[in-house]
Amino acid sequence: MKMSLVFAQATGASANPMETFPLVMLFVLAIFYFMVIRPQQQKSKEFSDMVGKIRRGDTVVTSGGFVGRVSKVTDNSDEIEVELSEQLKVRVLKSTLTSVRSKNEPVKEAS
Repeated sequence: MKMSLVFAQATGASANPMETFPLVMLFVLAIFYFMVIRPQQQKSKEFSDMVGKIRRGDTVVTSGGFVGRVSKVTDNSDEIEVELSEQLKVRVLKSTLTSVRSKNEPVKEAS
């Protein structure tokens, strides 16, 4: 008889969903922060550092797929001049760059 009372007490006490809901939401938000928000912030910081260090002679790749050499950089402007060929120079927004390779940096191999 004592055993049935012990089992009845263990199964009869259920947790209130409103008590566990804040803990579950806090756990989900923590996972969301570490899996989505924090990596995106780091990627954004790396991009702004990359764009800030552009100098004349660097090879850049634009979001349109053009690869060219930087021929003119203005500090107070968000545009740079990129030489696509000897006869063709275009002005490109810094925000449209996808990668910057310095003069000495080797080309990354595709994996």
